[in-house]
Amino acid sequence: MGHWWTRNIIEPGKLPLLLALASFVLTFVITRMVVRLIRAGKGPFGNVKAGGLHIHHVVPGVVLTVIGGFGAVGSDRHGFGSAVFAVVFGAGAGLVLDEFALILHLDDVYWSEEGRKSVEVVVVTAALVGLMLGGFLPFGVNGLTQDELHGRVGVVLSVGLNFLLALLTLSKGKARMAVFGVIVPLVALVGAVRLARPVSPWARRFYRRRPRARARARLRAYHHDRRWAGPRRRLQDLIGGKPDPEPARVLPGRP
Repeated sequence: MGHWWTRNIIEPGKLPLLLALASFVLTFVITRMVVRLIRAGKGPFGNVKAGGLHIHHVVPGVVLTVIGGFGAVGSDRHGFGSAVFAVVFGAGAGLVLDEFALILHLDDVYWSEEGRKSVEVVVVTAALVGLMLGGFLPFGVNGLTQDELHGRVGVVLSVGLNFLLALLTLSKGKARMAVFGVIVPLVALVGAVRLARPVSPWARRFYRRRPRARARARLRAYHHDRRWAGPRRRLQDLIGGKPDPEPARVLPGRP
């Protein structure tokens, strides 16, 4: 374990990345706990206001991200400073992405249905960084033998091919599979060979004169969404809290 830690975390300079990931996840979890307590009216916490203006936690998040990012760029990745700035950056990124939906919609949609996008972005970000930590850098480790070096050159080539497959998957409207496919080759391959989503750029370009392919794509997308929408919503509610129910719309001319 110590040998693996040295060769694959310390030598390639991945320790700051590990610290940033830990800080990112911990900040997000603590933030969600605090805002859920505020929402429930429990505990000593409350919203931060200045002159009647509600200060969202994305604001200090941006400040911490800027400080940590510039500090990390200007530091040696093997030094103590890079570790400190990595923690600062991770905390800032956790605060910012926790309110990603607010930035996207330019509206306070934290507890609305649109606010689920923040949870999705945080989960995908944490998963990608975790996959990067679990793998090996193709280069950057000292003392490689010729066989190890040739093996890592092969890794670089396979990563390039896998990236092309991920782009193909993205063009088929499968954003989550494309993101994970950048790191996991099998995911990108599956996404690339399967039918495209019916509203994707690939479907608009290549299924335009293929009515059977369009029909199959719509049917597969319907069954996929119906199968996974419920479990995905329950997981999002467990992580980020259940959104507020949407108000019932009153039809014109009715009370």
